[in-house]
Amino acid sequence: MKSLGFLFQLALASVASAMVLKRQGTTITLEAEDAVLSGSTVVATEEAGFSGTGYVTGFQSPEDRITFEIQSDTQRLYDFTIRYAGIYGEKYTSVILNGGASDQVHLPASEGFEEVPGGQVLLEAGTNTIDIVSNWGWYLIDSITLSPTAPRPPHNINPSLVNPNADANARALYSYLRTIYGQHILSGQQELEWADWIQEQIGKTPALLAVDLMDYSPSRVEYQGDVSTAVEDAIEFHERGGIVSILWHWNAPTGLYDTEEQRWWSGFYTDATDFNIAAALQDTTNANYTLLIRDIDAIAVQLKRLEDAGVPVLWRPLHEAEGGWFWWGAQGPAPAIQLWHILYERLTEYHGINNLIWVWNSVADDWYPGDETVDILSADVYTQGNGPMSALYSQLIDLGNDQKMIAAAEVGAAPLPDLLQAYEAHWSWFCVWNAPFINDPAWNSIETLQTIYYDDYVLTLDEIQGWRSGC
Repeated sequence: MKSLGFLFQLALASVASAMVLKRQGTTITLEAEDAVLSGSTVVATEEAGFSGTGYVTGFQSPEDRITFEIQSDTQRLYDFTIRYAGIYGEKYTSVILNGGASDQVHLPASEGFEEVPGGQVLLEAGTNTIDIVSNWGWYLIDSITLSPTAPRPPHNINPSLVNPNADANARALYSYLRTIYGQHILSGQQELEWADWIQEQIGKTPALLAVDLMDYSPSRVEYQGDVSTAVEDAIEFHERGGIVSILWHWNAPTGLYDTEEQRWWSGFYTDATDFNIAAALQDTTNANYTLLIRDIDAIAVQLKRLEDAGVPVLWRPLHEAEGGWFWWGAQGPAPAIQLWHILYERLTEYHGINNLIWVWNSVADDWYPGDETVDILSADVYTQGNGPMSALYSQLIDLGNDQKMIAAAEVGAAPLPDLLQAYEAHWSWFCVWNAPFINDPAWNSIETLQTIYYDDYVLTLDEIQGWRSGC
């Protein structure tokens, strides 16, 4: 039996919905305390500065959410803004439209209530629901605002790479990406065996292959020897006419715990090592700084092999730094940014490696190393529903002033092309992580992959064979 409180919340939501119906096509603000509350969410008033009669807190567990019901006369795209307080630090929340695809919204740490863009929502004619779901949890939600979306202006993408000595192969790839940006998206897959699996399942091969230089990390080689074939896989895929992206799960140079809970092979995680990046970067004479340079030099050997083979690389080191779960982001933005600049200088200026297109992989403003060393912006998005990921796309547009192309460098669910176009979320490429994501129907069913890979908006390996010449 429903409680009187629950029925009262439903009544409040109905009143708010009626207001939206009357004001369709204008900017509309809905108070969180008028939404339907689920799980442990509750209305509170202790934190000053809220609008309306309160705000909602209690986002802790996956079932904790609030639901807004909105009526719309027609199908229309709206800019979506969340007013929140990040008094417990930087967080992420999930936004679900009409029970479908989940979108991830970054909520920076704040001292009080602030607004953050949440991308767009495509309201259908009739009744719509917008859920704000816990995700990281521990934040306060005050209200949401919907404003009719204006047509996206033309992009103003930088014409040149940040490395003035970039070789012809890197320049050709960057030029090709600029040519298709906003017109198509490249399909991508992590690891060659899973790219081949897609070919076996649906008869199409991704245009882009991502590989990981993880097993070339010296601290991993010490334990297991030289076992990686990532460079060979990248060269093979390049020879098929494909595009190569590379990340590096950098096993900490030293200080691996190697316990039953945290084995040596998990040494890229903050919890698996006592390596302190801030301490290592205090001066250039300490032993740990020397080990950082040793590791970079070891990776330079592998990148040089790719350069010698004519392979341009979408190079994405220090990924997901702002999450803090990897040691390079564990001490905050300043050491991570410093390490990025050391990587850039060591690889481009000291080693003279010129086949790299530098891809930054964080959304937060205070983590950004600057336009002068970043070619492309990206985010890693693990939300189900095959949605357009428009919230993070919009935040990256703002981060780069729409002068940098934007990529979905890792995703759990490949995005549906009709939603990408409806939301004008012009990701340059998507790359689905390997098992258990690419082969789990809850994330990517075979039918959904067929829909995506056979759509004209999505480019596959057979459709990009002329990219070196700009065709």
